[in-house]
Amino acid sequence: MPRSKRSKLVTLAQTDKKGRENKERIFDDIREALDQFKYTWVLGLQDVRTPVLQDIRRDWTGSKLIMGKRKVLEKALGQTPAEEYKDNLHELTKYTEGVVGLLFTDESPETVSDYFKAYVKSDYSRAKSKSPITFVIPEGIVYSRGGQVAVEEDVPMSHSMEPTLRNKLQLPTKIVHGKITLEKPYKVVEKGSVLDVRQALILKTFGVACSDFKVKIIAYHDGESNEVKSFDDEN
Repeated sequence: MPRSKRSKLVTLAQTDKKGRENKERIFDDIREALDQFKYTWVLGLQDVRTPVLQDIRRDWTGSKLIMGKRKVLEKALGQTPAEEYKDNLHELTKYTEGVVGLLFTDESPETVSDYFKAYVKSDYSRAKSKSPITFVIPEGIVYSRGGQVAVEEDVPMSHSMEPTLRNKLQLPTKIVHGKITLEKPYKVVEKGSVLDVRQALILKTFGVACSDFKVKIIAYHDGESNEVKSFDDEN
Protein backbone atom coordinates (compact mmCIF):
# COMPACT_ATOMS: atom_id res chain seq x y z
CA MET A 1 0.00 0.00 0.00
CA PRO A 2 1.50 3.40 -0.99
CA ARG A 3 2.47 5.74 1.80
CA SER A 4 -0.07 8.53 2.48
CA LYS A 5 0.88 12.02 1.36
CA ARG A 6 -0.19 13.25 4.80
CA SER A 7 2.37 11.11 6.61
CA LYS A 8 5.50 12.51 4.97
CA LEU A 9 8.13 14.18 7.14
CA VAL A 10 8.95 17.73 6.01
CA THR A 11 12.02 19.60 7.28
CA LEU A 12 11.83 23.38 7.57
CA ALA A 13 14.88 25.60 7.19
CA GLN A 14 17.08 26.07 10.24
CA THR A 15 16.32 29.25 12.20
CA ASP A 16 16.16 30.51 15.80
CA LYS A 17 13.70 28.90 18.19
CA LYS A 18 11.06 31.66 18.03
CA GLY A 19 11.25 31.88 14.24
CA ARG A 20 11.09 28.12 13.89
CA GLU A 21 8.08 27.89 16.17
CA ASN A 22 6.27 30.49 14.05
CA LYS A 23 7.10 28.61 10.85
CA GLU A 24 5.90 25.35 12.35
CA ARG A 25 2.66 26.99 13.50
CA ILE A 26 1.96 28.35 10.00
CA PHE A 27 2.89 24.99 8.46
CA ASP A 28 0.52 23.13 10.80
CA ASP A 29 -2.26 25.69 10.24
CA ILE A 30 -2.01 25.18 6.48
CA ARG A 31 -2.07 21.39 6.78
CA GLU A 32 -5.13 21.55 9.06
CA ALA A 33 -6.89 23.93 6.65
CA LEU A 34 -6.11 21.62 3.73
CA ASP A 35 -7.90 18.83 5.61
CA GLN A 36 -10.83 21.06 6.54
CA PHE A 37 -11.63 23.00 3.35
CA LYS A 38 -12.32 22.03 -0.25
CA TYR A 39 -10.65 24.96 -2.05
CA THR A 40 -7.21 26.50 -1.60
CA TRP A 41 -6.81 29.94 -3.19
CA VAL A 42 -3.64 31.96 -3.81
CA LEU A 43 -4.32 35.68 -3.38
CA GLY A 44 -1.92 38.47 -4.39
CA LEU A 45 -1.49 40.81 -1.41
CA GLN A 46 1.42 43.03 -2.43
CA ASP A 47 1.50 46.22 -0.27
CA VAL A 48 -1.50 44.98 1.71
CA ARG A 49 -2.43 46.90 4.84
CA THR A 50 -4.09 45.75 8.03
CA PRO A 51 -7.61 47.11 7.22
CA VAL A 52 -7.73 44.95 4.07
CA LEU A 53 -6.82 41.80 6.01
CA GLN A 54 -9.42 42.73 8.62
CA ASP A 55 -12.06 43.09 5.90
CA ILE A 56 -11.25 39.69 4.41
CA ARG A 57 -11.23 37.90 7.74
CA ARG A 58 -14.50 39.57 8.76
CA ASP A 59 -16.27 38.80 5.48
CA TRP A 60 -14.92 35.24 5.29
CA THR A 61 -15.53 34.10 8.85
CA GLY A 62 -16.36 30.55 7.74
CA SER A 63 -13.10 30.32 5.83
CA LYS A 64 -9.43 30.82 6.75
CA LEU A 65 -6.77 33.24 5.46
CA ILE A 66 -3.13 32.38 6.15
CA MET A 67 -0.08 34.47 5.34
CA GLY A 68 3.56 33.56 5.77
CA LYS A 69 6.89 33.42 4.04
CA ARG A 70 6.82 31.91 0.58
CA LYS A 71 9.07 28.97 1.44
CA VAL A 72 6.88 27.96 4.39
CA LEU A 73 3.71 28.14 2.28
CA GLU A 74 5.33 26.06 -0.44
CA LYS A 75 6.65 23.47 2.01
CA ALA A 76 3.19 23.06 3.51
CA LEU A 77 1.57 22.64 0.09
CA GLY A 78 4.38 20.48 -1.27
CA GLN A 79 6.66 21.57 -4.10
CA THR A 80 6.83 18.26 -6.01
CA PRO A 81 4.45 15.37 -6.70
CA ALA A 82 6.33 13.37 -4.07
CA GLU A 83 6.00 16.11 -1.42
CA GLU A 84 2.50 17.46 -2.14
CA TYR A 85 -0.10 17.13 0.61
CA LYS A 86 -2.90 16.50 -1.88
CA ASP A 87 -2.85 15.30 -5.46
CA ASN A 88 -1.67 18.01 -7.89
CA LEU A 89 -1.30 20.55 -5.06
CA HIS A 90 2.34 21.17 -6.01
CA GLU A 91 1.04 22.93 -9.14
CA LEU A 92 -0.27 25.71 -6.89
CA THR A 93 3.25 26.62 -5.75
CA LYS A 94 3.93 28.01 -9.24
CA TYR A 95 1.73 30.95 -8.25
CA THR A 96 3.20 31.87 -4.85
CA GLU A 97 5.69 34.52 -6.00
CA GLY A 98 5.64 37.87 -4.24
CA VAL A 99 3.47 38.63 -1.23
CA VAL A 100 0.59 36.17 -1.23
CA GLY A 101 -1.93 34.69 1.16
CA LEU A 102 -3.72 31.36 1.09
CA LEU A 103 -7.49 31.44 1.45
CA PHE A 104 -9.08 28.14 2.43
CA THR A 105 -12.82 27.93 1.86
CA ASP A 106 -15.76 25.75 0.90
CA GLU A 107 -17.41 28.62 -0.99
CA SER A 108 -17.74 28.13 -4.74
CA PRO A 109 -15.11 29.57 -7.10
CA GLU A 110 -17.79 31.89 -8.50
CA THR A 111 -18.48 33.33 -5.04
CA VAL A 112 -14.78 33.90 -4.33
CA SER A 113 -14.12 35.40 -7.76
CA ASP A 114 -17.12 37.74 -7.62
CA TYR A 115 -16.19 38.97 -4.15
CA PHE A 116 -12.59 39.85 -4.89
CA LYS A 117 -13.29 41.33 -8.31
CA ALA A 118 -15.75 43.71 -6.63
CA TYR A 119 -13.56 44.44 -3.58
CA VAL A 120 -11.82 47.83 -3.58
CA LYS A 121 -10.28 49.60 -0.58
CA SER A 122 -9.41 53.29 -0.76
CA ASP A 123 -6.08 54.01 0.88
CA TYR A 124 -3.33 56.58 1.15
CA SER A 125 -0.65 56.41 -1.51
CA ARG A 126 2.73 55.18 -0.34
CA ALA A 127 6.15 56.58 -1.04
CA LYS A 128 7.71 55.12 -4.22
CA SER A 129 4.26 54.53 -5.74
CA LYS A 130 2.86 56.58 -8.61
CA SER A 131 0.47 59.35 -7.70
CA PRO A 132 -3.00 58.67 -9.17
CA ILE A 133 -3.83 62.40 -9.18
CA THR A 134 -2.32 65.85 -9.59
CA PHE A 135 -2.60 67.57 -6.21
CA VAL A 136 -2.37 71.35 -5.92
CA ILE A 137 -3.07 73.26 -2.70
CA PRO A 138 -4.87 76.53 -3.62
CA GLU A 139 -3.52 79.92 -2.60
CA GLY A 140 -5.01 81.74 0.36
CA ILE A 141 -6.30 80.09 3.53
CA VAL A 142 -5.21 76.46 3.76
CA TYR A 143 -8.18 74.14 4.34
CA SER A 144 -8.08 70.67 5.88
CA ARG A 145 -8.79 68.93 2.55
CA GLY A 146 -6.48 71.15 0.51
CA GLY A 147 -9.06 72.18 -2.07
CA GLN A 148 -10.50 68.73 -2.73
CA VAL A 149 -13.94 69.82 -1.57
CA ALA A 150 -15.80 73.13 -1.71
CA VAL A 151 -14.74 75.71 0.89
CA GLU A 152 -18.30 75.70 2.24
CA GLU A 153 -17.92 72.01 3.09
CA ASP A 154 -14.44 72.30 4.59
CA VAL A 155 -12.77 73.95 7.57
CA PRO A 156 -9.49 75.88 7.77
CA MET A 157 -6.61 73.76 8.96
CA SER A 158 -5.78 74.35 12.60
CA HIS A 159 -3.10 77.03 13.10
CA SER A 160 -1.22 74.58 15.35
CA MET A 161 -0.38 72.56 12.22
CA GLU A 162 1.55 75.42 10.61
CA PRO A 163 5.00 74.52 12.02
CA THR A 164 4.54 70.94 10.79
CA LEU A 165 3.51 72.07 7.31
CA ARG A 166 6.38 74.56 7.07
CA ASN A 167 9.20 72.68 8.79
CA LYS A 168 8.47 68.99 8.33
CA LEU A 169 6.56 69.05 5.04
CA GLN A 170 8.41 72.08 3.64
CA LEU A 171 5.33 73.94 2.48
CA PRO A 172 5.76 77.75 2.11
CA THR A 173 3.03 78.53 4.64
CA LYS A 174 2.68 81.38 7.13
CA ILE A 175 0.13 82.62 9.63
CA VAL A 176 -2.01 85.58 8.52
CA HIS A 177 -4.73 86.81 10.89
CA GLY A 178 -4.58 83.53 12.76
CA LYS A 179 -5.01 81.38 9.63
CA ILE A 180 -2.51 79.19 7.78
CA THR A 181 -2.09 80.67 4.30
CA LEU A 182 -0.21 80.22 1.03
CA GLU A 183 0.71 83.24 -1.07
CA LYS A 184 0.30 81.22 -4.28
CA PRO A 185 -0.90 77.74 -5.32
CA TYR A 186 1.48 74.96 -4.33
CA LYS A 187 1.76 71.89 -6.56
CA VAL A 188 2.54 68.86 -4.43
CA VAL A 189 2.72 66.24 -7.16
CA GLU A 190 1.84 65.60 -10.79
CA LYS A 191 -0.31 62.62 -11.74
CA GLY A 192 1.86 59.63 -12.62
CA SER A 193 4.94 60.93 -10.80
CA VAL A 194 6.63 58.67 -8.26
CA LEU A 195 5.89 59.93 -4.75
CA ASP A 196 8.70 60.59 -2.32
CA VAL A 197 8.20 60.31 1.45
CA ARG A 198 7.42 64.01 1.88
CA GLN A 199 4.80 64.07 -0.87
CA ALA A 200 3.13 60.93 0.47
CA LEU A 201 2.94 62.52 3.93
CA ILE A 202 1.42 65.70 2.50
CA LEU A 203 -1.29 63.68 0.73
CA LYS A 204 -2.05 61.84 3.96
CA THR A 205 -2.08 65.07 5.99
CA PHE A 206 -4.75 66.48 3.67
CA GLY A 207 -6.78 63.26 3.72
CA VAL A 208 -6.07 62.35 0.11
CA ALA A 209 -6.94 58.63 0.08
CA CYS A 210 -6.81 58.35 -3.68
CA SER A 211 -5.22 54.94 -4.16
CA ASP A 212 -7.42 51.90 -4.65
CA PHE A 213 -6.17 48.58 -3.33
CA LYS A 214 -7.47 45.42 -4.97
CA VAL A 215 -6.74 41.82 -4.06
CA LYS A 216 -5.46 39.82 -7.01
CA ILE A 217 -6.97 36.36 -7.37
CA ILE A 218 -4.21 34.22 -8.82
CA ALA A 219 -5.18 30.54 -8.77
CA TYR A 220 -6.96 27.86 -6.77
CA HIS A 221 -6.83 24.12 -6.14
CA ASP A 222 -10.01 22.05 -6.00
CA GLY A 223 -9.62 19.42 -3.29
CA GLU A 224 -12.18 17.09 -4.88
CA SER A 225 -11.18 17.16 -8.55
CA ASN A 226 -7.52 17.93 -7.70
CA GLU A 227 -7.46 20.47 -10.52
CA VAL A 228 -5.62 23.80 -10.40
CA LYS A 229 -7.16 26.79 -12.19
CA SER A 230 -5.16 29.94 -12.94
CA PHE A 231 -6.67 33.42 -13.14
CA ASP A 232 -3.58 35.04 -14.67
CA ASP A 233 -5.40 35.87 -17.87
CA GLU A 234 -8.29 37.50 -16.01
CA ASN A 235 -6.35 39.95 -13.81
